[in-house]
Amino acid sequence: MKKILLVLSLSIFCLPEANAQVEYKIITSVESIIPSGMGRSRIISANENKDFKEFTTTQSEEDNSRNKSKRNDIRVKDFDETKLLNFYNIAGIRFQNIAANDAVISSKINSMVAEGWELAFVNSAVESDAGQNDNQGIFITRYIFKRTK
Repeated sequence: MKKILLVLSLSIFCLPEANAQVEYKIITSVESIIPSGMGRSRIISANENKDFKEFTTTQSEEDNSRNKSKRNDIRVKDFDETKLLNFYNIAGIRFQNIAANDAVISSKINSMVAEGWELAFVNSAVESDAGQNDNQGIFITRYIFKRTK
């Protein structure tokens, strides 16, 4: 009898978790690696949702018609933009700027965690200076958070 009560008690506590839905949110940091500090660095966080299905077509051998989604409909107009410092200034790489960006990004992550989000994945990439005539470069990181609805 005790075993049955124990199993019933545990199943009652575990049942809501089995039906829980998970939502995800992506926060992106873009840090400029353009020499002389000419770039722009930001944390970007969308405040509105988009349904990918509205902008998706299925291509097949029978129907390979063009996706006619309007770019303007895809754009998000409600988002947060947090300023970061560029990796470079006139004198070269600026380690103090990197430390400052780490502090701001950590603050954003801690704020998200306080709101019930869990950092699930981090993905980063770089497009760097490709030579004498290429003054472009960014370091981009996507922080993927999840939480139970």
